[in-house]
Amino acid sequence: MRAFGWNMLLAMAWVILSGTYSIGNLVVGMVLSYLVLAYVLRDKPTFARYFGKLPKIIGFVLFFIWDLLKANARVAYDVMTPTHLMRPGVIAIPLDVKDEGAITIFANLITVTPGTLTLDVSSDRKVLYVHIMYLDDEARQLAELKALEARVIDLLG
Repeated sequence: MRAFGWNMLLAMAWVILSGTYSIGNLVVGMVLSYLVLAYVLRDKPTFARYFGKLPKIIGFVLFFIWDLLKANARVAYDVMTPTHLMRPGVIAIPLDVKDEGAITIFANLITVTPGTLTLDVSSDRKVLYVHIMYLDDEARQLAELKALEARVIDLLG
C-alpha cells in the first residue's frame, strides 16, 4: 500500500503544481506518477506486486465490460422481439474463493450483469446460488461464471 500512497502523493503534487484542479488532471497525474514510480522502484521486489496489478485491473475491466455488453444485448433483444427466449433457472456454483470480501465482490459482479441475480451463499461459504434468465446450457453458464470467479481470484490474490 506504500506504493499507492506515493502514487497519490505525487499525483496531488502534479495537480497543485500544474494549477488545474480537475479530475482529468488528477488522472494524468496518477498515470505520470505511476510511470515514474514504476521506473524508479523497478528493482524493489516489495513494490512489484503494486505495479503488476495495473495490467490485471485493465484486463479484468475489459473482460467484465465485454460480458456486460453481451448480457445487455441479449436482454435488449429479448425485450424488443415478440418471442421470449427466457428459460429461467437457478444454478449452484461451487466456490473456489474463500475470502468473504472476494465472495461479496464476485456475487455483486454477477448481480449487476443483466439476466443474472445472486440469490444466496451457503452457510459454509462453499456454494453460491444464482438465478439466470437464460439458462439454455447449464455447463456453459457455469463455465462462464467460474471464469469470472477465476478473474476475481487473480485480481485480489
